[in-house]
Amino acid sequence: MPDQEVEWNQELVSLKDWLINQPHLPHDVEDVLIHRFYISCGKKLERAKRTIDLFFTIRSSAPDLFCKRDPCSPEIRRIFEICDLIPLPNKTKENYKVFVYRLNNPDLDLFNFVDAIKTFFMLIDTRLTEEDEIPSGEIPIFDAHNITLRFIGKINLSVLRKYMMYTQEAIPVRLKQVHVINAPAYIGRIFALCKPFLKSEVAKLIKFHEPNSETLHNDIPKELFPFEYGGKAGSIDQIKRYWIKRVEAKRDWFLKNDERWAVNEKLRPMGCQTEAIKQVKELPNSFRSLALD
Repeated sequence: MPDQEVEWNQELVSLKDWLINQPHLPHDVEDVLIHRFYISCGKKLERAKRTIDLFFTIRSSAPDLFCKRDPCSPEIRRIFEICDLIPLPNKTKENYKVFVYRLNNPDLDLFNFVDAIKTFFMLIDTRLTEEDEIPSGEIPIFDAHNITLRFIGKINLSVLRKYMMYTQEAIPVRLKQVHVINAPAYIGRIFALCKPFLKSEVAKLIKFHEPNSETLHNDIPKELFPFEYGGKAGSIDQIKRYWIKRVEAKRDWFLKNDERWAVNEKLRPMGCQTEAIKQVKELPNSFRSLALD
């Protein structure tokens, strides 16, 4: 589709020109990421501009999540050890990318909420800046098998709030479904912490599935899943090791990116003060003071 490619290239140039002329925003941004913003925002330039600004503003206001991101550090290695964060190799027939996230170790003393979110975002950044093929949608699946009520005490409310805002309003993806599998009877108490930060359109996408239920496969074919879930996509360890290697290979990028993608609020034009930006500025810059654990 040559005409479509010409249109995309023109819009990409337009977005890049706009970004270069924003004194407060970073200018050294990968073309594939700018393209993702354009596509995920329905090819609407003004919406893409607002989302790009919010994307970098949230990151700059969350140093605990987007600074000192060394994939070889003990903290990140521990999260990769006790958590399975795996984008599945194959997409659905609708061209949706599917992910499985689970805690594979029930010992919550090993789990740090801030480190887990930081690692999750490192995996997302790897995809956003390296994958040229943009899926038509994304489907996260959260496996609650090892989640107990004690998990509530590990959640940092300030981190949770910024995580929810960033993933729902700033990351250039198109969320199509959200599934929680192996959901225990008390999942409602954990979900209650997230509900105040959920946009209504996102809340409608969430489906809960009881343990040993096959209802998930009404939406997603079983063969797309790892062997451990009855699928044909390879073992969890194989998929996981592939992604860990990709994140580790990007180590220099992560260590430099702390400064490269910083927002300079002193240079922000008055016309860039949207309501979403104001909300971000009202949130605390440090998360530790609100930690529940």
